[in-house]
Amino acid sequence: MNSNGQLGSRRAIIIGAGFGGLSCAIGLATEGYDVTILEKQPTIGGKLQALELEGYHFDRGPSTITMPHVFRNVFERAGRQMEDYVQLYELEPRTRNVFADGHVVDLSRSAEYTAEQIAVYSPEDARNYGRFLQEASAMYREADGQFLNTLLLSWRDKIKPSMGRSLLRVRPLTTLQSLLKRYFRHPHTLMLLGRYATYVGASPYQAPAIFAMLAHVEAVDGVYGVRGGTSQIVHGMARLAGELGVTIQTNTEVTRINVHSGRVSGVETNQGDYEAPLVIVNGDVLSASRMLLSEQERPSLSDRRIDAYEPSLSGFVTLAGVPKRYDGLLHHTVFFPEYYEPEFQSIFTQKTAPADPTLYICHSGYSEPGMAPEGASNLFILANAPYTSQQWNWQEQQAAYGERIASMLESYGLTGIRSGPVWQHYTPADIQRDTYAHRGAIYGISSNGSKQTFFRPGNRSPDIQGLWYVGGTTHPGGGTPIVTLSGQLVAKHIASQS
Repeated sequence: MNSNGQLGSRRAIIIGAGFGGLSCAIGLATEGYDVTILEKQPTIGGKLQALELEGYHFDRGPSTITMPHVFRNVFERAGRQMEDYVQLYELEPRTRNVFADGHVVDLSRSAEYTAEQIAVYSPEDARNYGRFLQEASAMYREADGQFLNTLLLSWRDKIKPSMGRSLLRVRPLTTLQSLLKRYFRHPHTLMLLGRYATYVGASPYQAPAIFAMLAHVEAVDGVYGVRGGTSQIVHGMARLAGELGVTIQTNTEVTRINVHSGRVSGVETNQGDYEAPLVIVNGDVLSASRMLLSEQERPSLSDRRIDAYEPSLSGFVTLAGVPKRYDGLLHHTVFFPEYYEPEFQSIFTQKTAPADPTLYICHSGYSEPGMAPEGASNLFILANAPYTSQQWNWQEQQAAYGERIASMLESYGLTGIRSGPVWQHYTPADIQRDTYAHRGAIYGISSNGSKQTFFRPGNRSPDIQGLWYVGGTTHPGGGTPIVTLSGQLVAKHIASQS
């Protein structure tokens, strides 16, 4: 406390050292705040954890990096150059997409080249690809101008005329699948572009059309690799935070947020108590609220309301270190099933792991020697999976489902996928245990429907003064750059009010 017995008004505690927490810490420290980050895990990064296993490097977590300007802004607002902390490199092609009948589309910065590949199976879809990209770009401009860079802290913010006009232009009541069908007919193209809904934890058959903007983000703005692995972004941010005076304490689990007379006063942890008039939760709003606050302290987010939100999809991760290379794999490769919709029916309706899931593989060793032994492959394999529920027991099903994934990969030509020293699984139950993600959801709440997309839980607690939230569950949404942006927006607003 200061000399008059009041908590230092520019002291802040951030719970969680993920992208949002680090971004917010840097923003606040740049404005002169005394910031402490408390992280329950042994290492920083949240859902993104770097692993070295038998000479193979893996990033268990986000691996597709887009919107590099968001990360660059974190450093530049602190008067630094991002390239002094982390190096990105553009991927071209962006992603290889392999369909069940053997057709391949390598998404490219060249719309003409992408269209040429689509034309092999659908000349009609190819002719419409350029028109679709124009609409995707227009949607991105609307989102960037009205939604992504503005905190929606009150109903007044949400109903202002400019917001209403933008909302209408992005077709809030049209699903992504419905929008795509205005341009395309072939199942391959619908899968290729419908997959963007999964980037925010949703189904293309339920997510709003605005997520077509991700086609622009990838094809036009680019997809990037990170020198040394994706985790180098969080380590670069942590290094900058340290230079600005931020204290980061790992193995420190917050057990309660202290509240007195409607104001936050600090936190209790397994390492002692911390006082501060400002607490920012970089984690799932729903699980953090339930675990760290009494229901009486959060009437606006009651247990009943928490249970009413639909969690996003989760993921079944396999790490494979294989002493061979696969010619068909790029840095990012996606293998699609013959039929796409059953995958999302399994996840969101039946709440069971799909029998025939889309498989995404990140092979960072394709772009960067040294990520795996010479002549070997470090493969991060992700299958979309349901959030945790009574309908599917991962402890009982993990081994069998892992065998299912191995068989699928073998059928795709990745022979000997289990021949190496690394074959390891990470389930939605593990995600829930390690990060306290609500029901193991990767992206917080799903973006199925306009309500959960445009009216997410707020960044500022409506019940407790001085309590804020950053991360995928709150505004502006899920995905690595968007979570990073949420931290910057909250830090900027807090600093502007002090």
